Amino acid sequence: MKTCVFYGSSTGVTEDIANRVSKLLSCDIFECSQIEKSKDYDLLILATSTWGEGDLQDDWDSALSKIKTTDFNEKKIALIGIGDQDSYGDTFVNGMKTLYDVTKSKGATFIGTTSTDGYSFSTSTAVENGMFLGLVIDEENQSDLTDDRIKNWLDSLK
Repeated sequence: MKTCVFYGSSTGVTEDIANRVSKLLSCDIFECSQIEKSKDYDLLILATSTWGEGDLQDDWDSALSKIKTTDFNEKKIALIGIGDQDSYGDTFVNGMKTLYDVTKSKGATFIGTTSTDGYSFSTSTAVENGMFLGLVIDEENQSDLTDDRIKNWLDSLK
């Protein structure tokens, strides 16, 4: 399965996580502004952080307009959400839900949900049926868990 990681990053944290995932998978990686390259891949890993009051990271704004005109019926998508559960526990990784909604409306099939166990937050739109919609990373408060979370998530994708 031909795999690629797309990311948007303001401070470099999401870019770092995306690079780590790409390296472990030995797959291509692009900034989300190049989302049109998704046509060449079977599995798309989309990585974003959440800003402000639960907003999608800014780099994804232009990519969303491209996604809205793309057919994802033959694509599998896995999501990565970067957030801070202590400071933004009421909008924790909500940006991931925005990516989910837009790509789901274009026919994508999703893989890679993860447990909410081990996180402490009040609400998140990125939780459905008690599971996160993808891999969730909190580098601000739980950086010591990041490597294991990435490894376990990638194992589950296989």
